[in-house]
Amino acid sequence: MINITLNNGVDIPALGLGVFQSSPEETADAVATALATGYRHIDTAAVYQNERQVGEGLRRSGLDRAEVFLETKVWVSDYGSDATLRAFDKATRKLGVEQLDLLILHQPAPSRFDATVAAYTALEKLLADGQVRAIGVSNFMPHHLADLMQRTSVVPAVNQIELHPYFTQPAVQKADTDHGILTQAWSPIGGITFYPGWGEQRRNVMNDPAVTAIAQAHGKSPAQTLLRWHLQQGRSAIPKSINPRRIAENFDVFDFSLTDDELATIDALDTGVRHGPDPDAARTNVFDMVIPDA
Repeated sequence: MINITLNNGVDIPALGLGVFQSSPEETADAVATALATGYRHIDTAAVYQNERQVGEGLRRSGLDRAEVFLETKVWVSDYGSDATLRAFDKATRKLGVEQLDLLILHQPAPSRFDATVAAYTALEKLLADGQVRAIGVSNFMPHHLADLMQRTSVVPAVNQIELHPYFTQPAVQKADTDHGILTQAWSPIGGITFYPGWGEQRRNVMNDPAVTAIAQAHGKSPAQTLLRWHLQQGRSAIPKSINPRRIAENFDVFDFSLTDDELATIDALDTGVRHGPDPDAARTNVFDMVIPDA
């Protein structure tokens, strides 16, 4: 396992299990399987509607709460000083814990950025009170980070963004590095590049000839190769799976290294094309989704 020290001194396991699009019925088993495999970092979110099952999987594992790094996200409909404090209460009740290791804002929501700032100020209060160990953001572009930091006091510890070989977001990574923010990759093995239902035809990054050639050279799978690419470049990655075999495969990435040339070859696959939602879009109907109480 590789740990990364955040800008406030807290250690985060670099590799975690993501549960985006994991149904409530599948999430508890996936979390328990991951923790039995060796994962010690689970990433969820209020809007995923499976925080309760993440907590169930944690309890089922038999591990002490302090051994597992729990990360969740506040949804836009809960932005605002008091609303975000209530969102923390909802999350901890669903997860069955008293303290969160990392709490982040899920979207910059620039069309309602005053509420975003108020939400982050609430995160700062939770941090100061010791109810969360670290705070951060997700899907923030450099201009969102600049605007947020002009109006708040605590530099985010983490910025979770879409990041895979076909979309590496170098400008965001540079802004994160310049401010001492850890870049955390969602869709780290490019699932969003071939996930059905997004409209146009997708292209599976794990079938890319450059990736498969590097994987074959190391006797590893394309997914393992891409996770190693993230880890060696100092990022956190949270691959999602509910399949026990793939959960184990994704964790088996600590016994090999990519060369500088191999890292550069994967870097060069960047197309500059975003596959997920535009962080600057005003997605009113989605942002107004109500997060139920525990």
